[in-house]
Amino acid sequence: MGKQMANPLLFRSLLRNAPLADTQNHQRAAAFALSPRHRLAQMVMTGCMNETFYASAQAQLDDVLVIAQDVDDLFLAQLAIYGRERGMMKDMPALLTALLAARGSALLPLVFARVINNGRMLRNFVQILRSGVTGRRSLGTRPKKLVQRWLQEASEERLLQASPGNSPSLADVVKMVHPRPQAAWQEAFFAWLIGKPCDKALLPEKTRALLAFREGGNGAALPDVPFLLLTHLPLSAEQWAQLAQRMSWQTLRMNLNTLARHGVFENADLTSRVAKRLADREQVRQARVYPYQLLSAWSNLQSGVPQAIGNALEHAMEFALENVPQLRGNVVVCPDVSGSMSSSITGYRQGATSKIRCVDVAGLIAAAVLRNHPQARVLPFECDVVNVALDPRQSVMRNAQKLAAVGGGGTNCSAPLRKLLAERARVDLVIMVSDNESWIDKSRHGSTATMECWSALKKRNPQARLVCIDLLPYGTTQAAERDDILNVGGFSDEVFTVIDNFVNGRYGSAHWLEEIGSVTLQ
Repeated sequence: MGKQMANPLLFRSLLRNAPLADTQNHQRAAAFALSPRHRLAQMVMTGCMNETFYASAQAQLDDVLVIAQDVDDLFLAQLAIYGRERGMMKDMPALLTALLAARGSALLPLVFARVINNGRMLRNFVQILRSGVTGRRSLGTRPKKLVQRWLQEASEERLLQASPGNSPSLADVVKMVHPRPQAAWQEAFFAWLIGKPCDKALLPEKTRALLAFREGGNGAALPDVPFLLLTHLPLSAEQWAQLAQRMSWQTLRMNLNTLARHGVFENADLTSRVAKRLADREQVRQARVYPYQLLSAWSNLQSGVPQAIGNALEHAMEFALENVPQLRGNVVVCPDVSGSMSSSITGYRQGATSKIRCVDVAGLIAAAVLRNHPQARVLPFECDVVNVALDPRQSVMRNAQKLAAVGGGGTNCSAPLRKLLAERARVDLVIMVSDNESWIDKSRHGSTATMECWSALKKRNPQARLVCIDLLPYGTTQAAERDDILNVGGFSDEVFTVIDNFVNGRYGSAHWLEEIGSVTLQ
């Protein structure tokens, strides 16, 4: 450790250029506090109200509730929509929508229409309001009417997709709000859903087919209904093959191992068709898949899945990362591979923890930039910079995997910057991907070592810019926000859009918050 920190006072003469730190991170090291709006945005784009390496689910929830008190309705509305539509987040946008409901905000109907856009989100919204965390345990008149309208306007397909799941189930929601049926089929469907007697002849077509299949088993035709309504039933190999061709793109991605276990890929022609669908550019874009979800599917493929399927996922990743900006000049990407980055990217929750860790996503972002900008340098760091040989011609998947394999050690966010300084390197853009819990480089001088090093780099590279991508909702940064420094939170490919706008000077001083503030309420 002593060797790594050989010259701790190396940049003392530059301290006048480094702002004073104003808080501490979870490791009690100097840090900069984000503004309330910025911190809330970071929590919405990275927080899933599950356990993380340093923060409990309850602590995250408490922080959001406290910070939101000082944020106006308009920003809450814009952030809820941004988190759902751009970040594809679920829990936090639902929570912000519930907060607007509890406030009686006039913006609620507009936000509800865009955020509560499927059955899972509807159940999240109802669960949060009924839990009492927003200050009430009833839905209230306006929220109840919005939920009723959602149910009344939903198609049979949408209602069937919403029906799997509990706490609350869709049946529970129907019992709570008592939607007034707008048609005979709805009256029959709602009755069937909550277990009341109904005229089955009035049920819509797909629901009747589902009931017939459940009653007739393999003798009845496989109904064209959502996958989860069939998985607990005994299906033949032929029926599994039918399902593979009917599944939505996302459902297909999530169930490749299941299909392999049921013999689907023993059919070469069907394997080819599944691979073609997975690697279809338009379907990948329409599915709005997270790049990390593709990495998860690829990393977890079991031995029974043919190589063609793995190759298709690698092609899909290229399409999913199409908005990685065309960067210019000397670009350096610094993925944090320290021990705290072993945290699951969506936090820990019993029975629902993602196998993809923050270190995997950091490696993925670095590999994506390298793929699009082969001249970029990649400097993984923990206590110090770790030497990892990467080939820009390799797929994003394989380079990401190689980077994530070196995980471990303490966090030293200034390590790659120190290396660049020691080399007197020319730098135009540095992208750091971390949880910002730096402590090995703990400074006693009132700033952070990261800011001290960046100030030194800026003297040599006046036009250089620093982007700090934060993957977890901890609320502090090692680099203070200013004209040449962007702090952005999140792990969807939306961060690349923000980076593109930043490096091309499309923002004012507020950077990421301007992107969120550009959301129009329609």
